[in-house]
Amino acid sequence: MISTFAKAGVAVLIAISSLSATASTASAQDVRYGLYVQDGQRHGGHGWGRPDRGRDRCAPWLAEEKASRMGLRRATVVDVSPRRVVVAGFDRRGRDRVVFANVRGCPVIRR
Repeated sequence: MISTFAKAGVAVLIAISSLSATASTASAQDVRYGLYVQDGQRHGGHGWGRPDRGRDRCAPWLAEEKASRMGLRRATVVDVSPRRVVVAGFDRRGRDRVVFANVRGCPVIRR
């Protein structure tokens, strides 16, 4: 009698485990296989495919405008390097120069 209960218990365990296996397979709906190659970048957003316009640097014309608004007359760009933009001109005391960082927005480094 005990062996009959043991066999029935094993049968119930097998039935329960097969039910859970079929439920997970049925929820997948279909099986797809594929090979995907990605370059790690997101595509298709705003401005995708446009060349970079280099707006992460200080434009010389913007540096001249900022220097003239700071009181420098006849402001001209005299040096542009990867780190700074130097604008020279005249103020009340004579010749002067303003040094801007060569990053977006042209922050002032030295007056």
